[in-house]
Amino acid sequence: MHHRFRGLTAVVTGAGRGLGLGCARALALEGAEVVLVSRTQPELDAAVAAIQQAGGQARAFACDVTDPVAVIKLFDGLTRCDVLINNAGGNTPQPFLDVDVATLDRLLTLNVRSMFLVAQAAARVMARTGGGAIVHMSSQMGHVGGPQRSVYCMTKHAIEGLTKAMAIDLAPLGIRVNAVAPTYIETPMTKPFLEDPAFRADTVQRIPLGRIGTIEEVVAATLFLAAHEASLITGTSLLVDGGYTAQ
Repeated sequence: MHHRFRGLTAVVTGAGRGLGLGCARALALEGAEVVLVSRTQPELDAAVAAIQQAGGQARAFACDVTDPVAVIKLFDGLTRCDVLINNAGGNTPQPFLDVDVATLDRLLTLNVRSMFLVAQAAARVMARTGGGAIVHMSSQMGHVGGPQRSVYCMTKHAIEGLTKAMAIDLAPLGIRVNAVAPTYIETPMTKPFLEDPAFRADTVQRIPLGRIGTIEEVVAATLFLAAHEASLITGTSLLVDGGYTAQ
Protein backbone atom coordinates (compact mmCIF):
# COMPACT_ATOMS: atom_id res chain seq x y z
CA MET A 1 0.00 0.00 0.00
CA HIS A 2 1.32 3.45 -0.94
CA HIS A 3 1.10 6.26 1.58
CA ARG A 4 1.20 9.26 -0.75
CA PHE A 5 -1.05 11.32 1.52
CA ARG A 6 0.40 10.51 4.95
CA GLY A 7 0.11 13.49 7.28
CA LEU A 8 -2.23 15.40 4.95
CA THR A 9 -5.82 16.48 5.50
CA ALA A 10 -8.26 15.84 2.66
CA VAL A 11 -11.83 17.06 2.27
CA VAL A 12 -14.20 15.12 0.02
CA THR A 13 -17.67 16.41 -0.79
CA GLY A 14 -20.50 14.11 -1.85
CA ALA A 15 -18.63 11.50 0.18
CA GLY A 16 -21.53 9.39 1.41
CA ARG A 17 -21.64 7.15 -1.65
CA GLY A 18 -20.34 6.51 -5.16
CA LEU A 19 -17.27 8.33 -6.45
CA GLY A 20 -16.95 10.51 -3.35
CA LEU A 21 -16.94 7.56 -0.99
CA GLY A 22 -14.46 5.75 -3.21
CA CYS A 23 -12.09 8.73 -3.16
CA ALA A 24 -12.46 9.20 0.59
CA ARG A 25 -11.69 5.58 1.33
CA ALA A 26 -8.67 5.50 -0.98
CA LEU A 27 -7.25 8.73 0.47
CA ALA A 28 -7.64 7.42 4.01
CA LEU A 29 -5.99 4.10 3.19
CA GLU A 30 -3.08 6.06 1.69
CA GLY A 31 -2.54 7.93 4.93
CA ALA A 32 -4.69 11.06 4.77
CA GLU A 33 -6.98 12.23 7.51
CA VAL A 34 -10.20 12.55 5.53
CA VAL A 35 -13.17 14.79 6.23
CA LEU A 36 -16.22 13.27 4.55
CA VAL A 37 -18.88 15.82 3.63
CA SER A 38 -22.47 15.03 2.68
CA ARG A 39 -26.00 16.07 3.53
CA THR A 40 -26.95 12.61 4.77
CA GLN A 41 -25.70 11.84 8.28
CA PRO A 42 -26.53 8.09 8.29
CA GLU A 43 -24.56 7.56 5.06
CA LEU A 44 -21.66 9.55 6.46
CA ASP A 45 -21.63 7.61 9.71
CA ALA A 46 -21.59 4.29 7.86
CA ALA A 47 -18.83 5.48 5.53
CA VAL A 48 -16.63 6.76 8.36
CA ALA A 49 -17.13 3.56 10.35
CA ALA A 50 -16.13 1.43 7.35
CA ILE A 51 -13.00 3.52 6.69
CA GLN A 52 -11.96 3.43 10.34
CA GLN A 53 -12.52 -0.31 10.48
CA ALA A 54 -10.19 -0.66 7.49
CA GLY A 55 -7.51 1.27 9.36
CA GLY A 56 -8.02 4.77 7.95
CA GLN A 57 -8.53 8.12 9.66
CA ALA A 58 -11.88 9.70 8.85
CA ARG A 59 -14.49 11.99 10.31
CA ALA A 60 -17.87 13.19 9.14
CA PHE A 61 -19.23 16.67 8.58
CA ALA A 62 -22.89 16.84 7.64
CA CYS A 63 -23.24 19.84 5.35
CA ASP A 64 -25.40 21.05 2.49
CA VAL A 65 -22.77 22.46 0.14
CA THR A 66 -25.37 24.67 -1.52
CA ASP A 67 -25.52 26.65 1.76
CA PRO A 68 -22.67 29.21 1.77
CA VAL A 69 -22.85 29.65 5.55
CA ALA A 70 -22.48 25.89 6.10
CA VAL A 71 -19.50 25.78 3.71
CA ILE A 72 -17.74 28.57 5.61
CA LYS A 73 -18.41 26.75 8.89
CA LEU A 74 -16.90 23.56 7.46
CA PHE A 75 -13.60 25.16 6.48
CA ASP A 76 -13.42 27.51 9.48
CA GLY A 77 -13.23 24.34 11.58
CA LEU A 78 -10.11 23.07 9.78
CA THR A 79 -6.55 23.96 10.73
CA ARG A 80 -5.41 22.80 7.30
CA CYS A 81 -6.73 21.43 4.01
CA ASP A 82 -4.14 19.87 1.75
CA VAL A 83 -6.47 18.15 -0.71
CA LEU A 84 -10.00 18.94 -1.85
CA ILE A 85 -11.99 16.48 -3.93
CA ASN A 86 -14.86 18.70 -5.08
CA ASN A 87 -17.31 15.97 -5.96
CA ALA A 88 -20.87 16.87 -4.95
CA GLY A 89 -23.19 17.16 -7.95
CA GLY A 90 -26.25 15.83 -9.69
CA ASN A 91 -28.12 15.38 -12.96
CA THR A 92 -31.76 15.51 -14.02
CA PRO A 93 -32.02 14.53 -17.71
CA GLN A 94 -34.66 16.50 -19.62
CA PRO A 95 -35.17 17.53 -23.24
CA PHE A 96 -34.03 21.13 -23.69
CA LEU A 97 -37.54 22.40 -24.45
CA ASP A 98 -38.90 20.80 -21.28
CA VAL A 99 -36.34 22.11 -18.78
CA ASP A 100 -38.17 23.97 -16.01
CA VAL A 101 -36.74 26.88 -14.06
CA ALA A 102 -36.66 24.95 -10.79
CA THR A 103 -34.48 22.21 -12.30
CA LEU A 104 -32.25 24.76 -14.01
CA ASP A 105 -31.68 26.70 -10.79
CA ARG A 106 -31.15 23.57 -8.68
CA LEU A 107 -28.48 22.11 -10.96
CA LEU A 108 -26.71 25.43 -11.46
CA THR A 109 -26.63 25.88 -7.69
CA LEU A 110 -25.38 22.37 -6.95
CA ASN A 111 -23.06 21.75 -9.89
CA VAL A 112 -21.55 25.21 -10.32
CA ARG A 113 -22.21 27.70 -7.51
CA SER A 114 -21.55 25.25 -4.69
CA MET A 115 -18.41 23.87 -6.34
CA PHE A 116 -17.11 27.43 -6.74
CA LEU A 117 -17.80 28.32 -3.10
CA VAL A 118 -16.37 25.06 -1.72
CA ALA A 119 -13.22 25.48 -3.81
CA GLN A 120 -12.88 29.12 -2.74
CA ALA A 121 -13.19 28.25 0.95
CA ALA A 122 -10.71 25.38 0.62
CA ALA A 123 -8.23 27.53 -1.31
CA ARG A 124 -8.30 30.17 1.42
CA VAL A 125 -7.21 27.54 3.95
CA MET A 126 -4.58 26.17 1.56
CA ALA A 127 -3.20 29.66 0.96
CA ARG A 128 -2.54 30.04 4.69
CA THR A 129 -0.77 26.69 5.01
CA GLY A 130 1.51 26.57 2.00
CA GLY A 131 -0.59 25.23 -0.85
CA GLY A 132 -2.49 22.12 -1.83
CA ALA A 133 -4.35 20.33 -4.58
CA ILE A 134 -7.94 20.72 -5.72
CA VAL A 135 -9.60 18.18 -8.00
CA HIS A 136 -13.03 18.99 -9.42
CA MET A 137 -15.25 16.09 -10.44
CA SER A 138 -16.28 17.07 -13.95
CA SER A 139 -17.57 14.79 -16.71
CA GLN A 140 -17.02 13.85 -20.32
CA MET A 141 -20.14 15.98 -20.78
CA GLY A 142 -17.97 18.97 -19.96
CA HIS A 143 -16.22 18.34 -23.29
CA VAL A 144 -19.13 17.36 -25.56
CA GLY A 145 -22.90 17.60 -25.79
CA GLY A 146 -25.52 14.94 -25.18
CA PRO A 147 -29.26 14.38 -25.61
CA GLN A 148 -31.37 15.48 -22.65
CA ARG A 149 -28.22 16.80 -20.98
CA SER A 150 -28.37 20.52 -21.81
CA VAL A 151 -28.25 21.70 -18.20
CA TYR A 152 -25.78 19.04 -17.07
CA CYS A 153 -23.47 19.76 -20.01
CA MET A 154 -23.67 23.48 -19.31
CA THR A 155 -22.68 22.99 -15.68
CA LYS A 156 -19.79 20.67 -16.47
CA HIS A 157 -18.46 22.94 -19.22
CA ALA A 158 -18.52 25.66 -16.56
CA ILE A 159 -16.41 23.52 -14.23
CA GLU A 160 -13.89 22.92 -17.00
CA GLY A 161 -13.53 26.69 -17.43
CA LEU A 162 -13.38 27.25 -13.69
CA THR A 163 -10.58 24.71 -13.41
CA LYS A 164 -8.40 26.59 -15.89
CA ALA A 165 -9.06 30.02 -14.41
CA MET A 166 -8.52 28.88 -10.83
CA ALA A 167 -5.26 27.19 -11.82
CA ILE A 168 -3.88 30.49 -13.11
CA ASP A 169 -5.02 32.53 -10.10
CA LEU A 170 -3.83 30.04 -7.50
CA ALA A 171 -0.53 28.84 -8.98
CA PRO A 172 1.49 31.58 -7.21
CA LEU A 173 0.10 30.27 -3.91
CA GLY A 174 1.26 26.71 -4.54
CA ILE A 175 -2.26 25.45 -5.18
CA ARG A 176 -2.84 23.13 -8.14
CA VAL A 177 -6.31 22.82 -9.66
CA ASN A 178 -7.37 20.05 -12.03
CA ALA A 179 -10.49 18.15 -13.06
CA VAL A 180 -11.37 14.54 -13.71
CA ALA A 181 -13.89 13.94 -16.50
CA PRO A 182 -15.36 10.42 -16.36
CA THR A 183 -17.60 8.65 -18.81
CA TYR A 184 -20.61 6.71 -17.50
CA ILE A 185 -19.56 4.99 -14.27
CA GLU A 186 -21.44 2.42 -12.21
CA THR A 187 -22.58 4.59 -9.28
CA PRO A 188 -25.80 5.17 -7.33
CA MET A 189 -26.37 8.34 -9.41
CA THR A 190 -26.16 6.51 -12.75
CA LYS A 191 -27.95 3.36 -11.61
CA PRO A 192 -31.45 4.50 -12.70
CA PHE A 193 -30.17 5.21 -16.24
CA LEU A 194 -27.97 2.14 -16.61
CA GLU A 195 -30.70 -0.23 -15.42
CA ASP A 196 -32.51 0.52 -18.70
CA PRO A 197 -31.14 -2.19 -21.07
CA ALA A 198 -31.59 -0.03 -24.16
CA PHE A 199 -29.83 2.96 -22.60
CA ARG A 200 -26.99 0.79 -21.32
CA ALA A 201 -26.47 -0.90 -24.69
CA ASP A 202 -26.49 2.45 -26.50
CA THR A 203 -24.02 3.90 -23.99
CA VAL A 204 -21.60 0.98 -24.23
CA GLN A 205 -21.53 1.10 -28.04
CA ARG A 206 -20.56 4.78 -27.85
CA ILE A 207 -17.47 3.99 -25.74
CA PRO A 208 -14.59 2.67 -27.89
CA LEU A 209 -13.29 0.47 -25.06
CA GLY A 210 -16.74 -1.10 -25.00
CA ARG A 211 -17.72 -0.96 -21.34
CA ILE A 212 -19.00 1.19 -18.50
CA GLY A 213 -16.30 2.52 -16.18
CA THR A 214 -15.76 1.60 -12.54
CA ILE A 215 -15.47 3.75 -9.45
CA GLU A 216 -11.95 2.42 -8.88
CA GLU A 217 -10.79 3.71 -12.27
CA VAL A 218 -11.99 7.23 -11.53
CA VAL A 219 -10.54 7.12 -8.02
CA ALA A 220 -7.12 6.19 -9.42
CA ALA A 221 -7.15 9.19 -11.77
CA THR A 222 -8.39 11.53 -9.04
CA LEU A 223 -5.74 10.50 -6.53
CA PHE A 224 -3.02 10.80 -9.16
CA LEU A 225 -3.95 14.45 -9.76
CA ALA A 226 -4.07 15.11 -6.02
CA ALA A 227 -0.70 13.46 -5.34
CA HIS A 228 2.86 14.74 -5.56
CA GLU A 229 3.48 12.77 -8.78
CA ALA A 230 1.29 15.37 -10.50
CA SER A 231 3.21 18.32 -9.03
CA LEU A 232 3.66 20.00 -12.44
CA ILE A 233 0.08 19.40 -13.57
CA THR A 234 -2.44 22.19 -13.12
CA GLY A 235 -5.31 23.62 -15.15
CA THR A 236 -6.00 20.39 -16.99
CA SER A 237 -8.84 17.89 -17.24
CA LEU A 238 -8.07 14.18 -17.19
CA LEU A 239 -10.60 12.31 -19.32
CA VAL A 240 -11.42 8.86 -17.96
CA ASP A 241 -13.88 8.06 -20.71
CA GLY A 242 -12.80 4.94 -22.58
CA GLY A 243 -12.28 7.04 -25.70
CA TYR A 244 -15.81 8.53 -25.74
CA THR A 245 -14.63 12.06 -26.56
CA ALA A 246 -11.90 10.95 -29.00
CA GLN A 247 -14.45 10.25 -31.72
